[in-house]
Amino acid sequence: MIDAVRLSFEPFLGWPLFWGLAALTVAAWIAYLVLRGRAWLTRALGLAVLAAALVNPSLVHEEREPLPSVAAVILDRSESMEFGDRQKAADAAYRALTARLAEDPSLEVRTLETNPGDDGTYLYGALEGLMSDVPRDRIAGAILITDGQVHDLPDPAKTSALIGPVHGLIAGDEDRGDRSVRVVNAPNFGIVGETANLVVRTEDPRGGDIELRVSLNGGPPERIRLRAGEDVALPIEIERRGENMVVIEAAPGPEELTLANNRTAVTIAGVRDRLRVLLVTGKPNQAGRVWRDLLKSDPSVDLVHFTILRPPFKTDFARPEELALIAFPTEELFEEKLTEFDLIIFDQYERQGVITQAYLANMSRYVADGGALLIVAGEQFAGPASLARSPLASVLPATPTGVIRTGKFVPELTSAGKRHSVTAPLDDAKWGGWMRYIEADAVAGDVLFSGPERRPLLIVDRVDKGRVGMLMSDQIWLWASGHDGGGPFAELIRRMVHWMMKEPELEERRLSMQADSGKATIELRTLLDTAPPLEIETPEGSYLRPNWVNRGPGHFSAETPIDELGIYRARAGGLEAIALNGPANPREYEDLSSTTEILAPLARATGGSVIRLNDAGTNLPEIRRIGNQRNAAGSGWLGLRERGAYAVRSSTSQPLLPGILAAAGIILFLLLAWRREGR
Repeated sequence: MIDAVRLSFEPFLGWPLFWGLAALTVAAWIAYLVLRGRAWLTRALGLAVLAAALVNPSLVHEEREPLPSVAAVILDRSESMEFGDRQKAADAAYRALTARLAEDPSLEVRTLETNPGDDGTYLYGALEGLMSDVPRDRIAGAILITDGQVHDLPDPAKTSALIGPVHGLIAGDEDRGDRSVRVVNAPNFGIVGETANLVVRTEDPRGGDIELRVSLNGGPPERIRLRAGEDVALPIEIERRGENMVVIEAAPGPEELTLANNRTAVTIAGVRDRLRVLLVTGKPNQAGRVWRDLLKSDPSVDLVHFTILRPPFKTDFARPEELALIAFPTEELFEEKLTEFDLIIFDQYERQGVITQAYLANMSRYVADGGALLIVAGEQFAGPASLARSPLASVLPATPTGVIRTGKFVPELTSAGKRHSVTAPLDDAKWGGWMRYIEADAVAGDVLFSGPERRPLLIVDRVDKGRVGMLMSDQIWLWASGHDGGGPFAELIRRMVHWMMKEPELEERRLSMQADSGKATIELRTLLDTAPPLEIETPEGSYLRPNWVNRGPGHFSAETPIDELGIYRARAGGLEAIALNGPANPREYEDLSSTTEILAPLARATGGSVIRLNDAGTNLPEIRRIGNQRNAAGSGWLGLRERGAYAVRSSTSQPLLPGILAAAGIILFLLLAWRREGR
């Protein structure tokens, strides 16, 4: 304990009222002086005694307990500290520093290690949390042991709100460089079929041109070259609805701390503007209205529907100008604007000379280039005017045998249909029957429905970049009308169309992966009975090989723990999936250089310093206890303030101007003033 004496003032009226009365009294006394009052001195002395009595002066005797000043030592445990000998040097400096500070009994040392799983290095936030219950008049300072990459430093200009002095001990070799690539700016969404611009930047200590590989949704990479240190816009075509994953990779450079930041990724949500569908009905039939109503009920579909009522070879006695019909716009639809359609449907169409062989050849190229074609076969498909006897046959997955079967049969899911994403969710237990089947042989693709004698009824196929579907019956409208209990007409067609539009969730051979909460979950959809081996590449280039678990026909899943931030790649049976653990561009990997420049402004603003450690972390500066002077560092030393804070354990107070003494003094000076004025 320390005995101390101090002078205390505790006004009876409170300080605001006291100063108000004092101002009025001084004004009155000045007026008295200006009017040449004769007792100005005695009145001034009387007023001074009155003021002294009102402020209630006293002598306070206290027993004070000294309180230690509080210093913070924070150790950076972020991922960037794992490169080179940074963590080794930082640990050595941390142990030596805390041991040295513990020898000072007047100093309380608080220590903290940051969370290595954070996306970024947040040392100042950790410092504020560590010192949140410490009064500012007890803070001796803070020492941050880091590689200099700190992402939450405050504005050094706001010195009144800063904790200080702040000193930095920097670990790492400042001469070691690293190549990195990052996305500077990316749109959140884009229109399917249009391009979106990504702004990308690469950094390399040696500069020059860097080759990048840019891939979309796991597809083949495109190689481009750009100059290091410059922002470059990359046009990316949005190819599908939903998530589109863009991965950008740079080859290893001559100087590397890690390859994890040579690869980055961004997800762009694909939004389909409108689905343009061309429906060509070969002749008026009961299914035509059903198809039209289904497609028109979806507001996202732009439908162009033509029904051929009068083929060119038909002979009648009506003149063309008297017919309430329009000529079929074959050239406009199948040559000029063919590529504007996302899907073309032929409903019971036969070659009648309306669409020429050249236009059908155009349609074959349209499918191969990425278009979608759906054939709904009628009786005409089995005859000599069949589309299977045209240039379109090169993209069709089935050929007719020429036999038309009539009589009731119930469509059934095949083994592939129970696995395919289009038909797997459908329940075939209560489907109604159909009355006509166009017999065909499957020559390609996957048979999802079977008809009489288990012959192919619904066949789907991939043709180069496009997709084709064939329904070997014109009776699906019976399901829509509810005949014999009906069936999943709308659901089947909706899923069929979305598969033909390459919606990722309906891919029949699909590998997907999600990374969340320290775990990677992988799912595989396949038409096979067994799953191929699974291999996962981590951001650092190592491999994980978890085992598959069978979840049902053609459905497999696997899980594995993960702990690295960055991009994971899963591969199985020629399929590839990508997932991000953490954000697309982890801040911890944006810049891995060891630097003193980031902490320097904060250190200067608080009177601290930034010192670089050697590889062993043994070159600690001298620690000095200092007062409240501005500068808290010098050559070879850093300072922690001695605040001199204390807690009062007991106190006694003795008035210096008792009331009776003050009253006597006031009366005495007033009498002297009256005597002076009465002469």
